Amino acid sequence: MLNAGLRMPTLLDLQRVMRASIVQHDASAMVEALAVGVEPGRLDIYRNTIFSGLTRALRLAFPAVERLVGDDFFAGAAAAFIREHLPGAAYLDHYGGEFPDFLSGFPPAASLPYLGDVAKLEWAVNRALHAPDKIPLDLSQLMGLSLEDQQRGSFRVHPSVGLLRSDFPVDEIWRAVLDADDQALAKLDLATEPNFLLVERGVSDVAVTRLQGPAWQFLDALCRGESLPSAIDCATDVDAPSLLAEHLASGRFIAFLLDANGAVAPPEAA
Repeated sequence: MLNAGLRMPTLLDLQRVMRASIVQHDASAMVEALAVGVEPGRLDIYRNTIFSGLTRALRLAFPAVERLVGDDFFAGAAAAFIREHLPGAAYLDHYGGEFPDFLSGFPPAASLPYLGDVAKLEWAVNRALHAPDKIPLDLSQLMGLSLEDQQRGSFRVHPSVGLLRSDFPVDEIWRAVLDADDQALAKLDLATEPNFLLVERGVSDVAVTRLQGPAWQFLDALCRGESLPSAIDCATDVDAPSLLAEHLASGRFIAFLLDANGAVAPPEAA
């Protein structure tokens, strides 16, 4: 039975105080909703289950980050992140998208300025790994279009494709950490030119490839839905026809849109 003299809490009341107790570790409001003889400390079971489950999801998505900072640091950063960013869905493979930006602004990680970008790369790899399968754009769908339609239309990128620009050699850091290659890590030069990376799922695994700046800018514009002329304007000194042919042959686009509602592609590819 509930504590005598107290009104019956609504479901919303219980949800709010339960959240405060589990996430913020504040059981003061929850005490009144507990049955007589039930200690608030018993809520630790739920708190530990939730935090351990979400921390494990972050560990799986960001293995290189964890190795860079160590188990204890990662656990502390994960706990701070979880308190601010609870999952919005039960599918935890999609949990952690805000973690890279969180790490970039996390004061205890200030001595590792590249940590947030390493996390962005790992999240792009995670997204590519778990992205749904989509049928690549059928090139025959483009052949019948007028030149005007080809110029004004835009491409829809495959959900496994991700692009990342970093001021650090995050791909080399990422590979060296996962390979436990201390010699490679020692040789890294953090003061390099910006790196432009393409992340995509291949036949057997996820590939991380460096691109030249103009080629990356061209692809980035296409992925953002810019028209072909606009994408060319975003990048200087590129062989646009060859680059576009490569992207189409690699299946990096799944639809061609003439406007907000008109897709030139098979229904299952849109």
